[in-house]
Amino acid sequence: MLDFLSKPFNQVPQQPFADPPDLLTQILLGLRLDGVEYGRCVLHPPWAIAFPVQRSARFHFVGHGGAWLRTPATDWQRLNPGDAVLLPHGSFHVLASSPDVPPVDIDSLARKAVSENIYLVDGRDANNAHLGAAVAPPPPQAPDVMFCGALRFNLDPLHPLMAMMPEVMMAGDLARRDTTVPVLLDAMEREVEQDRMGACAILARLADALAASIIRAWVECSCNNPTGWIAAVRCPLIGKVIAAIHADPERDWSVPLLADLMGASRSSFSESFTRTMGESPARYVAKVKMSQARSWIARDGMRVAVAANRLGYESEASFSRAYKRIIGHPPSTARAQ
Repeated sequence: MLDFLSKPFNQVPQQPFADPPDLLTQILLGLRLDGVEYGRCVLHPPWAIAFPVQRSARFHFVGHGGAWLRTPATDWQRLNPGDAVLLPHGSFHVLASSPDVPPVDIDSLARKAVSENIYLVDGRDANNAHLGAAVAPPPPQAPDVMFCGALRFNLDPLHPLMAMMPEVMMAGDLARRDTTVPVLLDAMEREVEQDRMGACAILARLADALAASIIRAWVECSCNNPTGWIAAVRCPLIGKVIAAIHADPERDWSVPLLADLMGASRSSFSESFTRTMGESPARYVAKVKMSQARSWIARDGMRVAVAANRLGYESEASFSRAYKRIIGHPPSTARAQ
């Protein structure tokens, strides 16, 4: 796995003109969804479940039956067997057997732990919340089977890819554009149907690969913005420059060095980069450095002075000023978080 945001200095290649892999390849190789929890849910219609806002992403896959999905920004959308949806920002949403069923909170449902972070849900508590106590429940119907996950991207929230991801990414739509997606969905469906030993662990790994495939298909096919980070990923020259910056955030990336890497004059490089990215090369380099610094400080507990030194700042004070200008708060806040 290429962890291009946390490579130790003594392992960083010092050849400034060595071609790194393209940026999307780097990200997909390094992208991981750290499982907060995974669950197999058997839901008996009528049912409706509300998923509150959270910092982790949400992922849902329909094994049997179907479901309706609604978010504050979208109307009801139908999910059929084999469909999947990724909510990368953990937005509030509702899944239901029918749009007219009042939802219950996901945390109110009883769950059975299978192993660490793996659970089973029998959603009988979610199907009669809208009925009065004296009202007889409707005749039983075939249950809907869902695989649901709360997932955490290992990318910093400030990473341009995370910032550009939409609230809802539908795998059913993308499956028509990427032949990998139907294969992964089919494998997940078989695991849900067979309910074999170790199925939850295999489903978790398949979800990891599916999320990377969804992101790749979205970058390649679903975003038509001619400027910005997606456009840079698609451009062989500027994409190579951005990949180099991300691969080695500790390097002193000057405009002349980046222009040489692109094979262009300084003025031509700066103009092309700013036109495509919507910001100057110096600003983008600073954002990458501060994203790396925040990861070091918040995740690894690195001292601010050490982070400042590794990123080439002459003093802790100058680093702290740059950090606050980019991130919006001082480095001490990242340590507290």
